[in-house]
Amino acid sequence: MASLGELERAVMEVLWAAGPPCTAKDVRDALADRELATTTVLTVLGRLERKGLVARERNGRAHHYRAAGTREDHIAALMRDALNGAPDRGAVLARFLGAMAPDEQAAVRDLLT
Repeated sequence: MASLGELERAVMEVLWAAGPPCTAKDVRDALADRELATTTVLTVLGRLERKGLVARERNGRAHHYRAAGTREDHIAALMRDALNGAPDRGAVLARFLGAMAPDEQAAVRDLLT
């Protein structure tokens, strides 16, 4: 799974936070501080759709977009990809777990038992 660029992350944050599916205009309005053109938002949404992160539905004349999975799904996929690219998975896991705060380590232990 490819990592996301800054604008792609911002668009995904809007979609993850949204309840119902959004139009490109809804996304643009949510990112109003960036002063984006709707065409720019549509381009980003198209890229995210090709990456499998966004689903598009036609509703009348407009397309509505929603996140294809949760933020947690995306982060877990990134972590799996990073781990799969490591020649020594055990060493990567040891370093990852060793860098966690004690409460996070306890949460991992709880998940494994």
